[in-house]
Amino acid sequence: MLVMTKKVFVYIWEYIVIEEHLEEFKRIYEPEGDWAQLFKKADGYLATDLHQDKSNAKKFVTVDFWKTKDDRDNFRNQFSEEFKALDEHCESFTEREELIGDFDSYTNRLSNVE
Repeated sequence: MLVMTKKVFVYIWEYIVIEEHLEEFKRIYEPEGDWAQLFKKADGYLATDLHQDKSNAKKFVTVDFWKTKDDRDNFRNQFSEEFKALDEHCESFTEREELIGDFDSYTNRLSNVE
């Protein structure tokens, strides 16, 4: 079976989570968590990955996959109030959060990309 590589847009965040909030953070940021449920309301959302550092259990990286940057930006505009409310709820979970950046991603694991 030949799997085609697709170019999609991703944005990547790094978080240092306060230890007492680790489980709630994982629940909200996991691929089927609250953030992903909000993203699914928008056109162009593809997937979310949550990665936990093997040597520092408080360190996480999220990778959110969108068809295009415009799709992500349109989501941010269309769902700005819901985004802001969830973001404010989650702020207390972290010691630090940092946008790593916006990237083009070349992937063959997202079969729902046209």
